Amino acid sequence: MTKKNEKSLNSLIALMERLRGPRGCPWDREQSLESLRPFIIEEAYEVVSAIDSGDIESIREELGDLLFQIIFACQIGREEEKFDITDVIDGTIEKMTRRHPHVFGDTVARTSEEVLKHWAEIKKEEKKSTKKEQLVFEVPEAMPALLRAHKVSQKAAKTGFDWKDVDEVLKKLEEETAEFKKALHDKNPEGTEEELGDMLFTLVNVGRFVEVNPEDALRKTIGKFISRFHYMEKIISQKGEDLSSTPMHEMERLWEESKKKSS
Repeated sequence: MTKKNEKSLNSLIALMERLRGPRGCPWDREQSLESLRPFIIEEAYEVVSAIDSGDIESIREELGDLLFQIIFACQIGREEEKFDITDVIDGTIEKMTRRHPHVFGDTVARTSEEVLKHWAEIKKEEKKSTKKEQLVFEVPEAMPALLRAHKVSQKAAKTGFDWKDVDEVLKKLEEETAEFKKALHDKNPEGTEEELGDMLFTLVNVGRFVEVNPEDALRKTIGKFISRFHYMEKIISQKGEDLSSTPMHEMERLWEESKKKSS
C-alpha cells in the first residue's frame, strides 16, 4: 500500500470514528451490525449495476459506498471489542495466501480449473481443522434466491447427484411444467407455488449446464425490459398520450420497434 493509499484509508476510518463519536451523527450512532445488513446488500448490488453499465465514474462511486459500509461495520466491531479493520485485513491476507499455494507455495496450478480444485480442497481442510460441521449446502440464506439455488445445485453436483447432460435437465423441466399446469388447472394455490418453485430451480440447473449464471441472466433481462419499456413510454408521452389508455396493439408495435433499435 502506498503512503497515499494508507492516508486515504486512515482518513476514512477517522471520518467513521467521528460519525460514531459523541458529537457525531445520531443516525450513525444508532446503527448495529444487524441494522447494516440491508445497506451492505444494497451497496453490493449497486456495484454490480455500475459494472454492468460500464460507467467508470459510477463504478468508482459505488465501490466507495460499499467500502464505507465495510468501514462502518469494522468500527462497530472495534467499539464492541470484537474485531477491527486490522483484524479483517490481516485475516484476509492470511486466508488468501493460504488459498493460493500455487502463487505463495510450491503447488502447481496451470489452469483456472486446477486453481478451483485446489481452492475447494483447501476450504475442506480448513473446516476440518476448525471442527466445523460439514454441510454440503453451506450457502448463506441472505443470498438472492436464484444465486443461492445456483450455488446449492453446484454443491449437489460435486457429490455426484446430478443429471448426465442438459437434455436430461430439459426433460425434467418439461415434467415440472406439466405439474405446474396441473396445479393451475386444479386451482391449487399451494401446489401452484410449489410447482413454480420446482420449475425455477430446474431452470437454474439448465443455466448451470450451459454455464450461464441465472442471477446475471435475469438481471440483464430486467434491465433490457426496463429500457424497452422506457422507450415505449417516452414515445407515447411525446404524442401527448397516456400509457394506460394506449391500445395493446400500439404498445406491442412500439415494443417491437424498441427491440429493433436496441439490437
